[in-house]
Amino acid sequence: MRVSNCANSIAVIGGNQCSEEIARLAEEVGRELAKRGVVLICGGLGGVMEAACRGAKREGGMTVGILPGNSRHEANPHVQIPIVTGMGYARNVIVVKSVQAVIAVDGGYGTLSEIAFALQYNIPVIGVGTWCLSLNGHEDGRIIRADDPIDAVSKAITLIDNQKSEES
Repeated sequence: MRVSNCANSIAVIGGNQCSEEIARLAEEVGRELAKRGVVLICGGLGGVMEAACRGAKREGGMTVGILPGNSRHEANPHVQIPIVTGMGYARNVIVVKSVQAVIAVDGGYGTLSEIAFALQYNIPVIGVGTWCLSLNGHEDGRIIRADDPIDAVSKAITLIDNQKSEES
């Protein structure tokens, strides 16, 4: 496993159900995170979360699932560390507060809530085919657009590194 003691952690968020194309993108995000030694944190269920975990696990990465229900058995088969919350969608706050950046792949309203929490807490959000926010008819622009999964991971890690430099 390629995880150091002070590994970066990035959330991959997206719908519990997704198309094959979206699953392919999410799996590529997971693979790229693992290649770079990043811990993948997600909601632990199916769809985008399962595909991202599958990609990370296949590359020897670490996967953590913050589960909404009361059983660790809800986790997709690629989650290595299931965390049971019994909190439903409220667990979305835990997902985003546990990471240094968020990569949103597609997604529904649960994903939108995670994006909102991340932005509220000044955690960068990188989007691959996900929500676009506007206020008073003007694009918000705080979701950083990525061209593809590798671009998304690169942007997330660059933002984390820049934040660490500012804190030093």
